[in-house]
Amino acid sequence: MSTERTDHIPSGRARPHPLAPPAWLLRGLRPASAPIPWAAVVRAGIALSAPLAVGFALDEPEYGALVSMGALSGVIGDTADAYRMRILNIAVPQLFGAVGVALGTLVFGHGWFAVGALTLIALVSGMISSIGTVASVSGLLLLLNAVVGAGLPLPRPWWTAPLLLAAGGLFVLLLTLLGWPLRGRQPERAAVAATYRALADALDAAGGPDYDERRRALTQSLNQAYDLILGRRARVHGRSPALVRMLAQLNVVVPLVEAAPAAHLRGRPLPPAIPAAVRDLAEAVEEGRTQAPALELPAPHTPAERALDAALRHAVTVVHLAEPELRTVDDRLGRPAALGVRARRAVRDMMLSGGSWRYGLRLALCIGLAQALVSLVPLERSYWVPLTVTFVLKPDFGSVFSRAVLRALGTAGGLVIAAAVLAEVPRGWWDVPVMAVLAALIPAFSAKGYAFQTAAITPVILLLSDLLNHQGFDLIRPRLVDSLIGCAITLVFGYLLWPESWHSRIGDRLADTVDDAARYVERAFGPAPDPDAAPGAARTARLQARRRIYRDLSGVRSEFQRALTEPPPTGARAAAWWPLVVAVERIVDATTAARVRVNHGAAPPRAEEVSALTADLRGLAECVRTARSPDRLGTAAVRAGDEASVLGPVRQEVAAARGIAAEH
Repeated sequence: MSTERTDHIPSGRARPHPLAPPAWLLRGLRPASAPIPWAAVVRAGIALSAPLAVGFALDEPEYGALVSMGALSGVIGDTADAYRMRILNIAVPQLFGAVGVALGTLVFGHGWFAVGALTLIALVSGMISSIGTVASVSGLLLLLNAVVGAGLPLPRPWWTAPLLLAAGGLFVLLLTLLGWPLRGRQPERAAVAATYRALADALDAAGGPDYDERRRALTQSLNQAYDLILGRRARVHGRSPALVRMLAQLNVVVPLVEAAPAAHLRGRPLPPAIPAAVRDLAEAVEEGRTQAPALELPAPHTPAERALDAALRHAVTVVHLAEPELRTVDDRLGRPAALGVRARRAVRDMMLSGGSWRYGLRLALCIGLAQALVSLVPLERSYWVPLTVTFVLKPDFGSVFSRAVLRALGTAGGLVIAAAVLAEVPRGWWDVPVMAVLAALIPAFSAKGYAFQTAAITPVILLLSDLLNHQGFDLIRPRLVDSLIGCAITLVFGYLLWPESWHSRIGDRLADTVDDAARYVERAFGPAPDPDAAPGAARTARLQARRRIYRDLSGVRSEFQRALTEPPPTGARAAAWWPLVVAVERIVDATTAARVRVNHGAAPPRAEEVSALTADLRGLAECVRTARSPDRLGTAAVRAGDEASVLGPVRQEVAAARGIAAEH
């Protein structure tokens, strides 16, 4: 198998002109091709402008501004699809935000005490952020609102600001839930249908150069659908026939997903009737059709074709069932543990995790320095410096270095908009339509990238700040200076002084994934299952292993793509390792295809061949772990085997991985 099949490597090392900006910066400034979420656009415009209108009507514009600030937090945090997750994503962080602003208000104007309090809050916020998505947003709002409370003269008594901010978040939640009676199960159903469409796209690309990218999109779609369905099933399974049906429809797509790599390795396109049948299944899922169509598929001849044909016919039967039997719906592919169990695990992992403590300490150091600067040094008081530090150091937003630069550029762009608004629009009722327009830009720009999101949020915060401290156009210059100071603090004390910024562990992460691939081969072709085990236990364990390794591969790819946005040496090292990431994905695909062929008539490999292949993979993992760069891997030969064996393509992919490493 040729070793020339590699994805485009977005290394960012070459520039068309010596004075051209670096590629990592251009990647951040290039708008993503995501569609505009029009419902979120309308919701944001209403959520931030309506409180202002009420505040002006009651002659309390400061109160309206605080409610709008709470609504802004809700708009930023509303990123989930399913309504139950959206409740968690909006409501839970609002509680942490209310606590944060209360603590900040209590230490307002207290000098060193305020510095110490915000530093401690930053430590807690950073550690909380390592738990998960909802906890990350909660930690962010805890710190952001504490910074706002400690930096702005908010209305008294101390509990006024927390109530108003929470009211803004609850207003966003109310607007979000208006569509629940009409679209209650639509996000889950749409996710299942999207998985079928992603599968059809992958089958369309089978045998061609676009297959790898389509397969990755399919993996992401499948993961998202399972997260939605199983997360909801933890509460309502057994009481919701519709949910049971969606889970059954999702389960039967798994054999089709497994058959796709086998179809791809045939080396030629599939008959158009097969992807068309899968797209018809997607429409049936969305429309709730129960009448199965008459399939007209070509006769299968090879094991791969038989696997695809059998999986497709079974999927057609299950998708069109009106009420699948509960006992036939297997949720062992990822049913979440009870909430209490997950909470205890999260707290234990947070307290014992070195990464959690490192991020918390790094955030605490930068926030402490920023707050000391604005509180004690004779400069204009500003909460914008620690606010900038918080946003730039957010761990799941991307590269710290590139975020600092993009934050500065985005803030500059946002300040241009804010300057025009503050200079030309009179304060008062005109703020309401202006806020509606500016707020609507937040979800639209957020879908395009971090710099665009910053440019949209900046004028909104400045306009709300002006309603609280009445500085008008005089806000513009200090905020730009504050942003640059915050970015500088983050770059020096949150990036340059930390060894992990310069000595990335991406090679270790890749080596762990190669080890996982070796274990996946063992799981797929290991010894016969225990005859006393439950029926289907071996297959379920193998499917769990397949889902786990594909999830891990998605995480590794995301981590490498994040590292590619770093300056040298991290970005250059990630670019050098990138072809091996692609090679490992293909090794896993080839293993899945081999297992599918064995399931449908191909001869299983000998135990000695399986052992030799796993030893080769572990040897490759050890080389990756000990080599500082791919060119030190060497060109150790892969053990020879029977070329007619189903593991032949897997051995070829392992050899290709060695070849790619040697060439880069």
